[in-house]
Amino acid sequence: MNHAIEVENLTKYYDKFLAVDNINFVVKQGEIFGFLGPNGAGKTTTQRMLTTLLAPTEGRILINGHDLARDSYPAKRQIGLVPEESNVYTELTAWDNLMFTASIYRVPRGERAKRAQELLETFGLWEKRDIKAENFSKGMRRRLSIAMAIIHKPALLFLDEPTPGLDAQSIRAIWELIRNMNAEGTTVFITTHQIEEANQLCGRVAIISHGKIAAIDTPERLKANFRRVQSVEVAFEGEMAGKSLGLESLPGVTTQTKVGDKMRLYTEDPSALLPRVVHYAESHALRIVSLNTLGPSLEDVFLEITGGQVGAVSQEEEKPAKTGMGGRK
Repeated sequence: MNHAIEVENLTKYYDKFLAVDNINFVVKQGEIFGFLGPNGAGKTTTQRMLTTLLAPTEGRILINGHDLARDSYPAKRQIGLVPEESNVYTELTAWDNLMFTASIYRVPRGERAKRAQELLETFGLWEKRDIKAENFSKGMRRRLSIAMAIIHKPALLFLDEPTPGLDAQSIRAIWELIRNMNAEGTTVFITTHQIEEANQLCGRVAIISHGKIAAIDTPERLKANFRRVQSVEVAFEGEMAGKSLGLESLPGVTTQTKVGDKMRLYTEDPSALLPRVVHYAESHALRIVSLNTLGPSLEDVFLEITGGQVGAVSQEEEKPAKTGMGGRK
């Protein structure tokens, strides 16, 4: 299988601070690859090196076989980049943004208008083509930013935090656009701290922690390797809904967290814990509304690998302003 990206012994120092520590990985042509990490883990530094915005201290990067240190120009021509901060020129119309970007990427003059129209129609912006981007919503600007990044038909698209702060409808629309581009042959590299985004889009994910690759595999295989963060989820009727009721003291419970009106009990042995929960309910005259066993989520795997507290993110689900992994990188 040919590789879109090959990273060998990649290292980056900022003075004496080691930001990326001798990492190695490959991204296959035609896949959607997720790069996950907590704040300060090294994911943004890595992505900047992959897109030629930052020179590595040591190591080698190949983009579709081209060495970035020795043969960067053909590699750059095959790359599209959607940065986290919008690169849309708000004083220009959607049409002018695309035409200007096409000229920068040296798209042949005879093809620019055709490609711009195709992209604006695909991204649902054709009717807004003559409106200045300053009047666009955040989701519309994000779609325009992606259109600008792919007007030269790159073989490899880098997306840095593609959906921060967007409403659910815009997020779903951008996810669908990413899937469609990938289905047409574009390799996609997504840097994100949004666990659900990686779970929904990526065929493989790498988790970086403290500058090192801590794990790399498909989301499902990563979950399968972390059975120790399985859980039992229970909800009781009426006033007892969402109350802990001392469940954390049951044998086999390692961590407990509240998820809406349910209690999630992490355990290494769900089958042994289930009858204990039922017995506890019977002895305390509690009526069980729902009782389920859950495998590890990608969120659980992420927290386990990076040293976070399993269940910490779920505990904050009702407080969107304080996400467990949110914030700037």
